[in-house]
Amino acid sequence: MDSSPSPSPVSGDDVGEVLLDWSETAARDLPWRGPDVDPWAVLVSEVMLQQTPVARVEPVWREWMARWPSPAALAAVSPAEVIRAWGKLGYPRRALRLRETAVALVERHQGAVPADVAALEALPGIGTYTARAVACFGHGQPQPVVDTNVRRVVARLVHGRAEAGTARTSDLADVAALAPAEPERAVRFSVAVMELGALVCVARTPRCAACPVREVCAWRLAGCPAPDGPARRVQKFAGTDRQVRGRLLDVLRAAEGPVPAPLLDEAWADAVQRSRCLDSLLVDGLVEQTPDGRFRLPA
Repeated sequence: MDSSPSPSPVSGDDVGEVLLDWSETAARDLPWRGPDVDPWAVLVSEVMLQQTPVARVEPVWREWMARWPSPAALAAVSPAEVIRAWGKLGYPRRALRLRETAVALVERHQGAVPADVAALEALPGIGTYTARAVACFGHGQPQPVVDTNVRRVVARLVHGRAEAGTARTSDLADVAALAPAEPERAVRFSVAVMELGALVCVARTPRCAACPVREVCAWRLAGCPAPDGPARRVQKFAGTDRQVRGRLLDVLRAAEGPVPAPLLDEAWADAVQRSRCLDSLLVDGLVEQTPDGRFRLPA
């Protein structure tokens, strides 16, 4: 907990308005939130931000939007070029899904990003969260947008729980109930509540003294009870298959053509793990094997 000054009292009925006021000065100035950003740019940002920090996403997003400012531009390039441009963002299957989405947008929607949530969910790799985020942030629709940060805010503010736990069908309704009625303000509220979870109501050390709605937070009023479930495990990276897959892809990204197997052997010493990870890359479509037994990024 920090020692920032306590905010003014707030009632439960105006939580949304208070968060809007707070976000006017507290929200981060992110490039995909600019007034001239189109739905395609929002969609790209949302895919890149999945399980990836903003600081790592921003420079890659800027490069992608400069190279491929429309679905048609991305759909026209090879999967190999897309994987190379994805770089070290991690979870590179997202790059392939994003290109598949671009192709689908060209084929089904004349190269435009639809505003309808159901139509967005029908695109390759686009789930409920991403569809609602694009409809809200890209098209200005007052949709409740619920990510991990928002679920944590709702768990504490509304339900008095330290952690959100598993996703609930009531999450969307909980967020919608907090939002202002006016559509444009409801869209801005969706940004504000995300920022509260990302900057103040964080997982490990929440900054309750800086929270603009602490006076009505059910968790704080209950004495900030500890989580009642098992302790969360910190996900390691060193030595995992994710690291090995990344090492193998690094070799292929740097190569101008197909790579012989011995060159991949140098990327990781454990032959069993290396073979398993190479097989998984082949299954995922991130790597192809040529007829002569060499390996390359997909053409």
